[in-house]
Amino acid sequence: MISINDLSLSFGGFTLLDNINFHISDGDRIGLVGKNGAGKSTILKLILGIESPSSGKILKPLDLKIGYLPQQMAHNKDKSVIDETMTAFADILALNDKLDAISQELAERTDYESDTYQKLIVEMNDITDRLSYLSGESPQMLAEKTLVGLGFKREEFNRATSTFSQGWNMRIELAKVLLRRPDILLLDEPTNHLDIESIQWLEEYLQGFPGSLVLISHDRKFLDNCTNRTVEVLLGHIYDYKVNYSKYVTLRAERIEQQKAAFENQQRMIEKSEEFIEKFRYKPTKSNQVQSRIKQLEKLDRIEIDEEDHSTLTVRFPQAPRSGDVVFETKDAKIGYKNQDGSDKIILKSANLLVKRGEKVAFVGRNGEGKTTMMRILTNELTPFDGVAKIGHNVNIGYYAQNQEDILNGNDTVFDTLDKIAVGDIRMKLRDILGAFLFKGEDIDKKVSVLSGGERSRLAMAKLMLNPYNLLALDEPTNHMDIRSKDVLKQALIAYNGSIILVSHDRDFLDGLVDKIYEFKDGAVREHLGGVNDFLRRKRIESFRDLEMQSSSKSSQQVVNKDVKKSEEKKISGAAQYRAQQEAKRIANKRNSIERAITQLEEKMAEIEKQLSEPAPDTDVISLTRDYLELKRDLDYKMEQWAQLE
Repeated sequence: MISINDLSLSFGGFTLLDNINFHISDGDRIGLVGKNGAGKSTILKLILGIESPSSGKILKPLDLKIGYLPQQMAHNKDKSVIDETMTAFADILALNDKLDAISQELAERTDYESDTYQKLIVEMNDITDRLSYLSGESPQMLAEKTLVGLGFKREEFNRATSTFSQGWNMRIELAKVLLRRPDILLLDEPTNHLDIESIQWLEEYLQGFPGSLVLISHDRKFLDNCTNRTVEVLLGHIYDYKVNYSKYVTLRAERIEQQKAAFENQQRMIEKSEEFIEKFRYKPTKSNQVQSRIKQLEKLDRIEIDEEDHSTLTVRFPQAPRSGDVVFETKDAKIGYKNQDGSDKIILKSANLLVKRGEKVAFVGRNGEGKTTMMRILTNELTPFDGVAKIGHNVNIGYYAQNQEDILNGNDTVFDTLDKIAVGDIRMKLRDILGAFLFKGEDIDKKVSVLSGGERSRLAMAKLMLNPYNLLALDEPTNHMDIRSKDVLKQALIAYNGSIILVSHDRDFLDGLVDKIYEFKDGAVREHLGGVNDFLRRKRIESFRDLEMQSSSKSSQQVVNKDVKKSEEKKISGAAQYRAQQEAKRIANKRNSIERAITQLEEKMAEIEKQLSEPAPDTDVISLTRDYLELKRDLDYKMEQWAQLE
């Protein structure tokens, strides 16, 4: 389908991609992985023809239809949901307009026998045939069906896209991609800004997608569930593995281990051969053997070890000044925004929350439930329609917004982005701060507009180093970040002595970081004490109770005046309730079994972590690491099973 042959890309004396080769076949489901800035998004743009290589070729069929979802989406904020979605049919709509124009012209003309009249009839027939081929249903109907499938309500079709969250705007873009009926999907970080339910929906869709898929993601579970082949971009080269991400991690570690062992054996052989040559070089009786060894070394195929990139973030937030006991508080706050027609759009009817000094709090919930809107209240971008929202005494807020493409100035350089806002002695340390976030050498002179999504995330995070904030408000900070960077950021936030308000759908990132959760749901905010795993466990228990309550309440609402129908409904109600109770018991037993397995896996991992932190001289670190990765993969699978029971 698509062949990438001897492709290289260089700029400014730097080689991003160096003579790479790989093929995308029909039905391939490829996970394109690598560190931020490695060139993953660039490869997709090269396939699309948005960028041109320095050398090499990309071969693809002329009639190949490609669906592309970019990492940074430019939304038309003045259009409604349905109007923006209909732009997917730009070609069809243009043909319809042409058809209408021809029909109008034919109706007005009377020169039925002329050549021009006959040409118009032929053109009209061609357009009609073309339209029949492109779409069996009307574009409007197809667009509406797709939007409903993606979770939109019909009453939302005429809402402006600007009133939706990033996650819902991503769904609009995805709808446009799907409506074009592509042969291959190129998706660049599609899970960014999506809640857990949306991610699961997208997983199911991609699993059933009949075409080929090239997926860039830093979500391990998502990659495992959607791909069966992993292509790693590393230091300008690619490494192709015919397995999903988790298996790739294991295979790559084993491959590096084998290469190192083979390299060491070869080096010992070379050393012995060179010692023999040097020792007997001038002895006539050994001349034939010496020449034989020399020829062997000349013909030897030297083993090379795959390159590894060990660069990583160095994040340590400044010491937080002391604030008042209460950091942020809302009481009976009615929160929302103005619609285009001037009416009020209420998202939270009566929000009550309290964040105290030193607390690390997470906002969770589905897209559009008000998490980012509450962040805008916190940063004074919005004010409540009613109720109270106040910032505590001596609170200095460091804000990380999820829409960095709208906040960072694309015309500024990396250095200028920090230099424009830095004040005082910190200006002398700007290069050191940028270096800690992996901007080194000529990187600091890059325009923000050419940075990858991951690089923009790092730059936005670097801005938080310029002042000693005592409240960090972070809205989806792990979007675009590679797995290693996520871990570094998490440890830095754990060590931070200030307060944190965090919006995230990344369960692994939240685990062990936050100690209180506010759930945004159905226009209200509900407090949950404890970590994310405690929250999910309680949510699952509540769902069991709701199941029983729903079955009983449903039967009570169906009471009618006829006595016979009453008795029948009581029987049905009793049976339904019994089935619900049995189902709840079954799920509870399964839950307990999974939780026991999770506990055992965590204990084994903790033991290995202890051994790796203080290894003995005879400790097989590689073997322990392999065991740890296996356990981690098993744990991820069990956690996924556990989450699905909710």
